Order: sequence, then structure tokens, then C-alpha cells
Amino acid sequence: MDKPSDWHALSEEAILRALSVDPSYGLGQGEAEERRTIFGPNELRRENRISPLKLFLRQFTGSLTIILLVAAILSILLGEFFDAVLILIIVLCTAGLGFLQEYRAARALAALKQFFSPAVTVLRNGIEEEIPSGHLVPGDILRLESGNNVPADARVLEVKSLRVDEASLTGESAPVEKFIGILPVGTPMADRTNMLFAGTSIAYGRGTAAVVSIGMDTQIGAIARLVDAAKPGKTPLEQRTEEIGRRLGATAILICFGIVVLNITQRASSGSLTLDVVFNTVLFAVALAVAAVPEALAAIVTGALAIGMREMAKRKALIRSMPAVETLGSVTVICSDKTGTITKGEMSVRKIYSNGGFADISGVGYEPAGVFSPHGAVNKIGAALLAGILCNDAEMREAEGKCQIKGDSTEGALVVLAVKAGLNISSLRLKNRRIGEIPFSSERKCMSTIHMMADTSRVMFTKGAPEVILKQCSHMIYEDRIISLDEERKCEILSIGETMALQGLRVIAIAQKSLGGDDPALESGMTLLGLFGMIDAPRGDTKDAVRICREVGIKPVMITGDHKLTAVAIAKEVDIYRDGDLILSGDELQIMPEDELYSRVKKIAVYARVSPADKLKIIRALKKHGEVVAMTGDGVNDAPSLKHADIGIAMGVTGTDVAKEAADMVLLDDNFATIVTAIERGRWIYDNIKKFLTALLSANFVEVVVLGGAAVISGTSYLPLLPPAILYINLVTDGLPALALGVSPVEPDVMKIPPRAPSESFFSRDVLLFIVLSLLLLAPVLFYVFFSAPDIDRGRTDVFFLMILGELVIALNLRSLRHSIFTAPPHLSLILSVIISIAFTFLLAEIPQVSDAFGIRKPVITCLAAVIIVVFGITAAFEGAKYYFRKFPKKLSADKPSVRRSG
Repeated sequence: MDKPSDWHALSEEAILRALSVDPSYGLGQGEAEERRTIFGPNELRRENRISPLKLFLRQFTGSLTIILLVAAILSILLGEFFDAVLILIIVLCTAGLGFLQEYRAARALAALKQFFSPAVTVLRNGIEEEIPSGHLVPGDILRLESGNNVPADARVLEVKSLRVDEASLTGESAPVEKFIGILPVGTPMADRTNMLFAGTSIAYGRGTAAVVSIGMDTQIGAIARLVDAAKPGKTPLEQRTEEIGRRLGATAILICFGIVVLNITQRASSGSLTLDVVFNTVLFAVALAVAAVPEALAAIVTGALAIGMREMAKRKALIRSMPAVETLGSVTVICSDKTGTITKGEMSVRKIYSNGGFADISGVGYEPAGVFSPHGAVNKIGAALLAGILCNDAEMREAEGKCQIKGDSTEGALVVLAVKAGLNISSLRLKNRRIGEIPFSSERKCMSTIHMMADTSRVMFTKGAPEVILKQCSHMIYEDRIISLDEERKCEILSIGETMALQGLRVIAIAQKSLGGDDPALESGMTLLGLFGMIDAPRGDTKDAVRICREVGIKPVMITGDHKLTAVAIAKEVDIYRDGDLILSGDELQIMPEDELYSRVKKIAVYARVSPADKLKIIRALKKHGEVVAMTGDGVNDAPSLKHADIGIAMGVTGTDVAKEAADMVLLDDNFATIVTAIERGRWIYDNIKKFLTALLSANFVEVVVLGGAAVISGTSYLPLLPPAILYINLVTDGLPALALGVSPVEPDVMKIPPRAPSESFFSRDVLLFIVLSLLLLAPVLFYVFFSAPDIDRGRTDVFFLMILGELVIALNLRSLRHSIFTAPPHLSLILSVIISIAFTFLLAEIPQVSDAFGIRKPVITCLAAVIIVVFGITAAFEGAKYYFRKFPKKLSADKPSVRRSG
């Protein structure tokens, strides 16, 4: 395949010849795969994935780990072979845990990327199909329409009013109209109106184009080469945990350095300083620093966020940026579109007036399940039902076990209605063949079709706006008779239609006319068959989701372009609108001063006839009150509001590519209830991060205070624990139990507590209290058992077992930060991690070489008695703290600051 440089200057024939592609067939699948092998993926920067081996070796690059490896070598030189082997084993196990966590995080992020690759429509083997944009190759024939992002550089082949927003590439604010033709060789990029460029978006119309360049070979790829590759920014939570790690690490290293200096100075002044003393002192300080510094803190947080994001994607909520996970827990207002999100986006006929009576129909959406009432109503409205399916272009299909409508949603509602009534649509359309039609137009507000009926008569059916149809009718069916339709009856029927409209129903009228010879005025002198009242009914789970929002302190708000009556009817049905709430129309919003909107915005539950551009005004008013706003959208014009909201939520089914790119989250099922599910999962992820960080920091503070303090008091000749024992404690308490806390089940009341203030420090009152309680409970007991022991070996043994078991009990009690261990007991993985840790510790203690290297003996009853006291003391203290948090929950500040959206 040739590769010209000036694609805009070639004829269409030359372009297709150079690309070796037939525009009516596209590429064959085999040819596409071959080109993917040659050109690679359609990505701006091809990711250099780190291999598992390199990821494992990276665990040994930390300065403290390197010091430990050097210490192991020195131990060998000093003849302490077993100590060296033990240090190496512990370092390897620690590295293995770090590798496991990073590898899981990397795999979770890689799995998420398959969701992030937007689909694009191409012609392959003569058939249109959707493929990930990363699979595009030069020569692919693109089909693009309004709202699509342009995934690669391409030459235009066909256009229908095609205009492209190229502001991201050229800075030109107005959309550029595209044409077919040849341009001069030196035409500047901004004037190449026969080309489409990657990174731009279709603002209007549709077109067909041939891909000429992908990835780094595109115009935007050339710009990317001039810019240094930027690393992705860290989330606020990652930044805070890194800061915690740095501060704690600096403190720990300072303490350890102080221990080294103090002990060496003491030994030097007493004349007992030897190389062995210096080595043991330094090794102790390094081991203590390793135990105290939470080096994996940021990696654990990243892994938890990535794994949580993957879990959310399984629940139809695709998170596009990590900060959104954290922000979800702070959302106080959800501004949601009505159609397709609160509702199914599927019209349903709910009420029919026909033959002088009413019929009510149950069922929601396109699922043809429902009941007509009163009994026998189907027989009374048969003529109206037949007209509804004949004057109709919609078709019902079944795909993936669900009924789908191809065509207009209003016509689809009439088709579903007929199926509910037991009519065979295909058979009736075949028997009553359409022989002519007058298409719908916005000027006429009606549609007519002419049919050769089964009895060979010719009949015209017309449906449209009631006021239009009634003007064209001279008769109506009433109690199985055709009667004259005078002005009084017309006014009565219009009144019936208005009553149905007040119930939020969209009303259409349907009529028929028998045709004889030539009729110069076809749509006149008709017989009214009835009125159909239909509505886009709420999803079945929306009302429950709204109830959960209200219970948790999140205000749901409906924003729609629909009429006020319809909007309020739906909002009442799902409990978004209550007595006393305000309703605002788009016209009122446009002329309302910002200060007046600010004063009223918290009382407004429904915005009707609102354009996407008006959403920004709503967001700004809510943010001034300190609200954290989640806003939904699906169109190109929704992108600014999605960007400006704290959480921008795009529709995955009906949303445009532009909306999805602007959003923080994509609903894969376009369902309001999924937003609430995402908030729940976001809170779950944040809670679990708090749990394992609290456990890690509690353990680290205890180890630094107890071991460092004892070393300062007693000196290196009387160390509370030998370096291998310290390293083992760090491995066994910061390993499996901490990871198990990261996958704790959802708290039972996670959706019953108020939203978290976005400015809340990680060191919230619960985290601080649990750390302080751990320190106050464990430290005195550990000091006591060490300094009251009859000899150094007994003291080290008691400290070793008591510290491990005490920290494991802390982990068990941190299964929940609010609920009692009896109502929210430790989950299976946490229990197993603790059992494995305890069993492995006691097993190691039985090995003489290990116990000698650790400087410990077998535990005796005095140590076990202290353990029992600590176990019950920690549990009782933590239970008291949890009771306090439940009794006096923290209130969300009324003047809470809004979050700033990152990314």
C-alpha cells in the first residue's frame, strides 16, 4: 500500500488506489488484521507495558530494601549465614506482596481500557460494523455522524451537510463545513476542507471517509511528538496518602537515625564500640524504618481504586477517571435527564378514549406485557387498534431476549399496544396492504396511509395532533355506531384530550376514511376512531433509587426538554417532585437573574423545556451553595455542563462520543438507578481504603513508638526485637490482613449516611481515634512485658507474639469503622488471612534456627495471658469508639465547599 503525504491534493480514485480499498466493500477482515500487524494500534502514545519480571525486580529498588540486601551480604561475611538467608526470605516475601498488589492493579487498569476505547462504525466485508477505535487501520471506510469523535485522519468521500468542530486542533471556534474535491498541494491544514483529522468531532450532519493515517502518523500525533510524554496525574486521595507516607517515613527515618547516633555515641564514650555493634545498630534501625515506612501506601491505594473501578464497570458504571471514585462519595445533588435515564426512553400507551369509553392499559416500555381494563375493553377499541398498526412504520424485533422497536417511539408504542391486545401485526399488515401514503410533516402535524383492505375496499388511516385531526373529521364512532361530529362534540373530545395531557400523557388522535373514486381532499370528512394517551414511563427501579437518594441526603433533580406537565407527572411518580417543590421552565430560566436563581435553586425539583446550554447556569447556582453536583448528558451540547459538573455522567447507549469524552462516568445502561449504585460503590471503595490505611498506620505507629522507645531506653545491647523479627512482623501484619481489609463487603448503612465533605482530611476523627487507641492500648502493655521480663529472650518473645497478635486483632476489629464486630463480623478472607498469619508464626517458632535468628522462645502462659488482656481491651475500646460514632454521627457542614473537578 502506497503512503502519499499530501492526501488532500489527490483525487478520490488516487486515494482509493493508494489505500487499496473498495469504498462500497471496505477492507476484508484478513486484510485489516494484516494492516494492524504492520501499522500497530491506533493510539497516540503506544504504551510501554512493564513485564511481570521487571515489575518484580522494581520491588527491590527502594533505598531501604537495598540496605537490607547489603546487610544480608554483610551477615554472610560475618558468618551469620542463617540470619542472611532469613533476611533475604523476608525481603523476597515482602517484594512478592508488593508485586502481587501492583500486578493486580495493572491488570485491573488494563481490563478497564477495553471499556475506554470508543467504538467507531466502519465498512468491513461490505457490512457496517462497530469496532474499537484502536483497531482502525489505513484504508478503513468510516461512517460518521453528529456527535462522533473523529478517530483518525481521513479523506472525505461522501458528505451530507457535514460540519466538524476542529477547535482542539486549529483553535477555530466555528465548525468547518466539509466538501468533496481536490485541494492544492500547499493548502494549510486549517483549510483542508476535504480532510477529517483525529481529535476533532462531528458537529452536524454525516459522512463517509477513508482512513489515511492512524496513531502517531496523524496531524495530532505530529503535535504529540513535540510534547514530552506526560505522566497521568495522581488522584487527590493518592496525593494525600503519598504525603502521609512521606511524613511518616521522614519521622521514622529521623527516629531511626537518632537511635543509631545515640547508641554509637554511648558505646564510643564507654569504649565498647565495635564493628559488630555498629552493624547490629544500623541493621536494627533499617529494619525499624522498613516496618515504619508505608512504602506501598500509594500502590495499595491505586490498586484499590483500579480494582474498584473494574467492579463498578461490571455494574454498568464505567469510571473514566480515578478522582471520580473519590468524588462520588461527596455528591449532594444529582441532576438527571428524564428521557432514557429516569424513564426507559420507550413510550407506552396508558389510556385510550374510543367508541365512547375509556380503557386503561398496564405495562411499561416495549415489553408486550400488560392488561386492558375494564374487562372486554379490547373488543370496544378494535377499530382504533387496527388503525394504529396500519398507519405505522415501526417494527417490533427481539434481540438478546428483549423486545426492541425499530422506528419512531410513538409508533412503537402503538405496535406494542396491539401485541398486548393479541393482534398479529404481520398478518394484519399483509392482509390490509398499504398502497399509498402522505408522510408526516411538521406543518401538517399528521400522517396518512392508504390501504387495500382484506375486503378489497380502500381505506385511509390518519394519525396526528388531536386539534388537527378533529378539524378534518365529520363523524366519530360512538357505542359501535357512526355518528355526526358537531362542534359541541369536538369541544368535548378536545377537553378529554386536555385532561389526558394534564396527567402527563402525550395525546394523539387517529381517524379513518373510506375512499371511493378520485378525492381532491383526502384528509377531510374522516371518522374519528379515538385518542391514545401515551407516556415514557419511569424505569421500575427509579423510584427506589430516588428513595435511597433522599435517605442519604442526596437531592435528585429532573432536567428535561419535555413539556412541564409531562415532566411533573413523571417526577411525581418517582417522588422527585413533592408538594412545595418548585418547577422552572427554560423560558423562565433564561430571563431569571443569577441572584434570583441562587435564592431559589435549592427548592427547584424539576426543570422543563430546558436546553443543554441552560444546564451550566443550574450547575453554577448549585455550586455557589457548596453542593457537589453530578450532571447527566448525552448530546454534543451537553459537553460543557459535563465538564463543569463535579461528576459528569454520559449515557453509554444513547450518548454521543463527545459527551462520553467530556464525562467522568459513563452509564452503560443509561439508568438513573446505576448512578446511585455507582455512588454506593464509590463510598465502598473509599471506606475500604480508610480501613486498610488505618490498620497500616496503627501498626506502624505502635512499632515505631515501642521498638524505638525501648531501644533508646535500653540501648542496642538490649534491643526489644532483633532485625529479622521486626521484618517478619512487618510482613505478617502489613501483608494479607491489610489486603483483605481492602476487599471488605459493603457497609450495611453505606447509603444511609450523609455525603462526605470533599474537604475532609483523611485523618478524620474515626481514623485518628483508632490510631490513638491502638497506641494507648498496645504500647504500655508491650513496654511492661519487655521491661518486666526475667531475661532478654523472654522479653523479646513476649513483645514478638503480643505485637503480632495485637495488630491482627486491630485488623479484625477494623472490618467496619462504624459497626460492632458482632453486627458486621470479619469477612471470610480477613478471617483466613489472620488464621494463616497466626498459624505461620507459631509454625516458624517451632523451628530452632528461626527462633534463634528472631531471638525468641516458645510462648508461655504469662505471654498468652497478656495477649488475652490485649485482645479484649482492644475489642472493648474499639466497640466503644464505634458506638460513639453511631450515636453521634458527624454532620455534613452546611457551608461545605464544593470540590474542584480534576481532569
